Amino acid sequence: MKIATTTEDFGRFCKNDIERIRELYAAGFRYVDLSMYSLTPDCDYMKDDWKDSVKALKREADSLGMKFVQAHSQGGNALKDDPAHVEFLIDATVRSIEICSELGIENTVVHSGYAKDMPKDEWFEKNREFYKKLFPVMEALGVNVLIENSTAANMKDKYFVNSGKDMTEFLRFVGHPRLHACWDTGHANCQGSQYGEIMTLGKELYAIHYNDNRGQKDEHLIPFFGTLNHDEVINALIDVDFDGYFTLEASSSLRSSRYWLGNRMPFEKDTRLAEPQMFMQRRLETLLYETAKYILDSYGLFEE
Repeated sequence: MKIATTTEDFGRFCKNDIERIRELYAAGFRYVDLSMYSLTPDCDYMKDDWKDSVKALKREADSLGMKFVQAHSQGGNALKDDPAHVEFLIDATVRSIEICSELGIENTVVHSGYAKDMPKDEWFEKNREFYKKLFPVMEALGVNVLIENSTAANMKDKYFVNSGKDMTEFLRFVGHPRLHACWDTGHANCQGSQYGEIMTLGKELYAIHYNDNRGQKDEHLIPFFGTLNHDEVINALIDVDFDGYFTLEASSSLRSSRYWLGNRMPFEKDTRLAEPQMFMQRRLETLLYETAKYILDSYGLFEE
């Protein structure tokens, strides 16, 4: 199994994705998950000449001997009662699929929408309508869109695909040959045991987001920084015949001073230690790669 990680690892430390993949390369990574989770209307990828930026990124990756193997598309809520929000979400998601095609990426994660107190059958219907808007570009460019399990720790009563059973049920309900599943180990660690959930997904499992936490919050930590049972997950991936990349998503091991799970306690008199620094992330990134390699080597799964 080949190791990949997300460009979001250096999201706050670098100005662009070219700089980010250089940092990933220095840490040992050769396979990349491109994060397009936070596109804005004025970012390079949403401009008329977006292909120029993508071609420059690909040239840099090629020169380093790196390969883009996975992506995460725009974040947002497709069921939000805000037409402007939903319109940009769809436009940015379509663009992210186009970027995947330019980079040779076969699979990108697209989160489902959510709403408070929405019945399950209505949730299924409305999210099917959202994904149907992506079908034309998925089909034309040959890119798979992957739904992702969430967790009640994040969504409370606003989300239904927290389990392998619900994910499989929704995929069958939609019934499109390019809609499949990504399993997030951190989200699942907040829910409970994972072996049976992964086995339930079966052949629908096209990708993973491998990260750790302490079982209470979606912290996106480096493996072994939390309570994730690594033997359980690896055995499940073996037994389900998973043949994708071992894609890490541990980009919040260092927290900024303002973070959605909780801000750093303020001290207005002095803020020189408020933010983590690049040297810290570089050391952690090397540890992240070495830890992932150890996990795979322990089961004879590591591939260059």
